[in-house]
Amino acid sequence: MSGRKRTLEAISFEFVMTVIAVIALIIIIAPSLVVLIVSFTSGFSLRFPPPGYSLRWYAELWNAWQLHFAAKNSLIVALWATGLSVVLGVGAALAISRSRTLSARLLDSLFMSPLVLPALAFGLAALMLFSLVGMQVSLLTLVIGHTVVCVPYVVRNTVAALAQLEPTLLESSAVLGASRLYTFRRIVLPLIRPGIIAGAFIAFMSSFDNVPVSLFLRDAATDMLPIRMWQDLEGKLDVTIAALSSVLIIATVAMVAVMERVTGLSRRLTN
Repeated sequence: MSGRKRTLEAISFEFVMTVIAVIALIIIIAPSLVVLIVSFTSGFSLRFPPPGYSLRWYAELWNAWQLHFAAKNSLIVALWATGLSVVLGVGAALAISRSRTLSARLLDSLFMSPLVLPALAFGLAALMLFSLVGMQVSLLTLVIGHTVVCVPYVVRNTVAALAQLEPTLLESSAVLGASRLYTFRRIVLPLIRPGIIAGAFIAFMSSFDNVPVSLFLRDAATDMLPIRMWQDLEGKLDVTIAALSSVLIIATVAMVAVMERVTGLSRRLTN
């Protein structure tokens, strides 16, 4: 009798959790599906379901030079922020990964603080700091601000990769007379490369899609894609934004699939 009760409890638990998972999945995926469908509308407004279907808004997207300009700026900033985040994040991870000192824990907390601090508060604080030192908002200020909020992703993924590194490999390399630089280049770096790549990918996506920091640190000459999309939707509900959103969704899914294949991204995110 007790065995049957436990079995019923297990089945009930699995059923409830499955239902919750399905509902959560629908809530997450449904908005993206709606955007994908609306992007093929033949109408002049964002309405679901569409009155008809057409590729006209993708043709309009090809000629939307303001969106092209904003996308170019976002791509440039994201690439620079990702590169700087990798350099700073890998260096920080190497310094704090195997240290148990108080200073290492403080440094770890410092590098993780941008994930805790509200992004809007950081964007405003960064703007005030740049104004105080006499720096005008530009691509440089955007790169600096985005780098600060992207470094934690590289640090966390690299630290997770270093935690899986066998200390005996480093000891063996040292015993055989290899220098620290040679050990890092030939042993450590190849083994932690998937973690670095995963962190760089997340940093790139975080920078490219960043709104709060970009909102404070950009001007008309450094328009950013997420801000431009929001302004166009707020002012005229441009259907071209739905087409652009569909392109971004498809590109993101494709990149996530590649990263999952190359680095096991989902496994690293749960570490």
